[in-house]
Order: sequence, then C-alpha cells, then structure tokens
Amino acid sequence: MKYLCLVYLEDMPTEGAAALDAITAEVIDFRDALRSSGYEVASSSLQPAHAATTIQVRNGQLLMADGPFTGSNEQLDGFYLIEAGDLNDAIRVAARMPSARVGNIEIRPVRELQAARSPQEHPPSLSQGDAR
Repeated sequence: MKYLCLVYLEDMPTEGAAALDAITAEVIDFRDALRSSGYEVASSSLQPAHAATTIQVRNGQLLMADGPFTGSNEQLDGFYLIEAGDLNDAIRVAARMPSARVGNIEIRPVRELQAARSPQEHPPSLSQGDAR
C-alpha cells in the first residue's frame, strides 16, 4: 500500500535552519537507501513556505494568495511517497527519517481514485485558461 509521509518543520529563523542544514546529508543518504530498498516511490524537498502560492476557485472565480494556506508555525517542507506493507511498516520507515528528529512526519494512506468512465470517454482538457 502507498503512504504519503509529509514532512513538517517549524518555520525557523536562521538558527533553526542551521540545524536542518546539518542533517541535509543524512536526508540525501536516507532517500538513497529508501530508493535502493524499494520503499521509495517518490520524494522531494520543497522551497520555503514564503515561495508558495495558494489558489482556490469559488463561484468560477480564481482567488490567489502569496504564501502557504495556513498561518501555522509548522510548514510543509517535503514529502516521501512510499510503498509499505501496512501502516506499522510505514511508521517504521518514517521513524528513521532524519527530519523526524527536528520536525513532524504525517503519515497518510493514499486513496486510489477509480474513475467511472466508459472506455470512449477521455479526461477533461486542462488547456491554458481552463480552471475546473
């Protein structure tokens, strides 16, 4: 089963960022070990929260804001999409993530969406200007 492990870190001033920089090599080594063990499906670190753009569409109108959706002290820093045997296996993997020592890891099972389309139907176009 696939699990998304979301890495949350406090929005840190420079001293907190230095602690995170100290584990960067560990994070890279851990990602490589996940990949070689067959657990990793995908992973990535994210740019800082201030680089985010949040959008929503309400009544056909696109609304945009600079920054993350939430004003919390914790910000989404990255993710690992893993393939694990069960939740306990996913927890064991996430507990070894270096970021767990300086932040929080949220583990969520991935829900696969099954479309109820006939074989003749095609997915909707996402051409420029098409916000659905």
